[in-house]
Amino acid sequence: MKKDIMTSKIKAVVLAAGKGTRLHSEKSDLPKVMREACGKPLLWYVLEALSFIEKDDIIIVVGYKKDSIVDRFSGYTYAVQSEQLGTGHAVMAAREELENHNGVMLLCYGDMPAIKRNIYEELLKTHFENKNDCTLLTSTSDLDMSFGRIVRDEDGDFVHVVEEKDCTPDELKITELNTGVYVFDTQKLLKALKKLKNNNSQGEYYITDAPAIMKSLGAKIGICFKNLGNDIIGVNTKEQLKIVEEMLKEE
Repeated sequence: MKKDIMTSKIKAVVLAAGKGTRLHSEKSDLPKVMREACGKPLLWYVLEALSFIEKDDIIIVVGYKKDSIVDRFSGYTYAVQSEQLGTGHAVMAAREELENHNGVMLLCYGDMPAIKRNIYEELLKTHFENKNDCTLLTSTSDLDMSFGRIVRDEDGDFVHVVEEKDCTPDELKITELNTGVYVFDTQKLLKALKKLKNNNSQGEYYITDAPAIMKSLGAKIGICFKNLGNDIIGVNTKEQLKIVEEMLKEE
């Protein structure tokens, strides 16, 4: 990434607290992000892609069997999500590490090993060049994945994200998917987090609600669309793990 784009200090938050129940077997009871693809933990690939950010500026949100992650990946900053109450709640767990940060924050996931460094850099570049307060990474995919849909207005501008489980039949037809990867102005995000509600089908706090909340508070929301296809897989099942392994072998 060009230095002139880096107009503010960057932190990254990597969500890695999940148990990954559907990936467990008699041989493995590891946190989801510690399941291996091609001999390396899923989280390893994500941290490699984020290596342009200083280690101590990368906050890994851990929970289930957190010591297995902390022991394997030293030098990073850690935050603990003791209960699994959704992605918004997971980011709230990192609040203490973010409250004095006046730059931007890249949010990504420890179970998405196929997103490459250049995509994270292009997302940040879009955010800075357009002077956004929040920029969402969106894509399409032929795979059946339960991603939220991006709702735009008649001018093509961002309106809000709807989680698949909360979609109307018409919203389910939307092909532009929310990958869950974002860049936020940290302080504006923290204000929005205070307004998150859990009045949805899961009873969870969704970080996907944050961009619309920020917009209602006057923030500028942008979108970075990339045709990523299967690269946006978040590994939740053994079948998805096999798909990711095949993709990584081809590199």
